[in-house]
Amino acid sequence: MNSIQDCYVLSNGNKIPCVGFGTWNLTESSTTVDIIKTAIDCGYRHIDTAFGYHNEASVGKAVRTCGLKRNELFVTTKLSNGSHGYENTMKEFEMSMNNLDIDYVDLYLIHWPRPIAVRDTWKEHNEGTWKAFEELYNAGKVKAIGVSNFLDTHLEALLDTATIAPMVNQIELHPRYVQRDAVRYCKERRIVVEAWSPLMRGEFNYPVLVDISKKYNKTIPQILLRWSIQHGFLPLPKSSTRERMLENANIFDFQLSEEDIEAMKVLETYGRTGPHPDTAEF
Repeated sequence: MNSIQDCYVLSNGNKIPCVGFGTWNLTESSTTVDIIKTAIDCGYRHIDTAFGYHNEASVGKAVRTCGLKRNELFVTTKLSNGSHGYENTMKEFEMSMNNLDIDYVDLYLIHWPRPIAVRDTWKEHNEGTWKAFEELYNAGKVKAIGVSNFLDTHLEALLDTATIAPMVNQIELHPRYVQRDAVRYCKERRIVVEAWSPLMRGEFNYPVLVDISKKYNKTIPQILLRWSIQHGFLPLPKSSTRERMLENANIFDFQLSEEDIEAMKVLETYGRTGPHPDTAEF
């Protein structure tokens, strides 16, 4: 990979830019439209949203008005926790498409595997949801389908009844929380691993990161994103300023050494920054 526009290849042959622009916590507003258009102007070609972020309309407007052709951008959205099951999935997908106001979605994900509303029947609800996903994919309304926050146990249950395997799994992933079992499971099955919270929610005050940052004359966010790329992950950083967007994209002119990566393992004692998929209270 030499730039944020270089791509991984999904199991169906479609390409997905190796760094995405995250939109979590951006509200539905003209400001969000401007932020996303700025990111596109900075070179980002992969925009990640979700029905639950309540900003799909702003994302769609930015995509439609940025000046690029639709096929030059990769747009991801996600099914919310309140809409698992076949019929609910189909209804919410139409709502997402109305919000986005674009012809197709490049990637559609199940946002969480065991939402609290269907925690006792999550396998059956995911089976129905995935049936809908497969129909949407076969109809060309989505170009790729996948999941988010799925552990290997969730993926195994889904694959018991799936006809098409997930092409992507978006999970919390950074040096504090490496999820080796889930990553191994995905890589063995050609499931691209996306990393949410790749910048550890801005918690940078660790001596090992300060030292490595000084060694390469790079910022700590650049070190963290480079760590993702060198592990073959697809990070989804978020920023509201052009300066930070450009900084987060400038991660291809250096290589972390094996010693650096080994030293960063000390951070694993600190763990996740978000909820566990089996116990999340939503």
